[in-house]
Amino acid sequence: MKLRTLALGALGTVGLTAAANRLLGRRAGDLDSPLDGETKTYRWRGFDVAYVEGGDPDDPDLCLIHGINASASGHEFRGVFDTLAEDYHVIAPDLPGFGRSDRPPLLYSGSLYTTFVEDFLADLTEDATVIGSSLGGAYAAVAAVAADVEELILICPDTTTFEGRRPLVRSLVRSPLVGTALFNVATCKPAIRYFNADHGYYDEGKVTDELVDYQWQTAHQPGGRFAPASFFGGFLDLDVDLGEDLADLDVPVTLVWGRQATVAPLEHGEALAKRANARLLVFDESDVQPHVEHAEQFVRRVVHGEEPGEATSIEIEEPGDEEPAETEE
Repeated sequence: MKLRTLALGALGTVGLTAAANRLLGRRAGDLDSPLDGETKTYRWRGFDVAYVEGGDPDDPDLCLIHGINASASGHEFRGVFDTLAEDYHVIAPDLPGFGRSDRPPLLYSGSLYTTFVEDFLADLTEDATVIGSSLGGAYAAVAAVAADVEELILICPDTTTFEGRRPLVRSLVRSPLVGTALFNVATCKPAIRYFNADHGYYDEGKVTDELVDYQWQTAHQPGGRFAPASFFGGFLDLDVDLGEDLADLDVPVTLVWGRQATVAPLEHGEALAKRANARLLVFDESDVQPHVEHAEQFVRRVVHGEEPGEATSIEIEEPGDEEPAETEE
């Protein structure tokens, strides 16, 4: 009798879990574009990759490569896209497996993304300025070895997110019932808010309901857990020497860092800048997303090279400097 009761209870739990998973999937609905501009599709190796295009096609090309997390997408560039499109032909893809791009149940890898960025740049841009964030910045740096780019602007680029690879974690998150339930917990709105406030934003007040809602909706699109499963398992990391790769490039490289960055601390940026012989710009009152927290200053100072305003302190270290070359208070 007890065994039968336990069995019925287990079946009931499984049924409730499956029902909850289906309900969350239906609640997410279709994902709208977070960026102004025309949405287009790039067909790549069986994927339909969504990207947004803005600005005058006759202006210089500028490509935006977003970072990687469980709710990643081009939404990251919502604060800079329109301003950049005033002077550039801007294109911003949702990487395969994220945003509004296809999300098939593949075993995603870092090499897949570097190849994608290389092909995307070759097919849709000409001598582009490339802005890449975190792991997306590392993908852009590796792709730039083969692709023709005019300039690299990398925001807290990092080749690793988790120490080592964990195939059991990837398999668990990919599993249809338990994996979906665990992913739903990891990407619930309180969790998204916590992770943004803890190691995404310096100013927790900028973690708005609108931001959390969009990231939640992004994470719960059909197939949404498959690319993050590889991310959680460490399979989207790159086994490359980023400093060496950047030093070998014959294009200007600018590294942008938040002084209060936690996941990728500023000392990592300083060491990378020296190894890569790259320019380093450091934003005060910023974590790993200075382009989000200080969007206007980012475009003016980093992209256009204007003097920073009084609202944000920016420390600039030029290639070869042992100490910061100038500081704006």
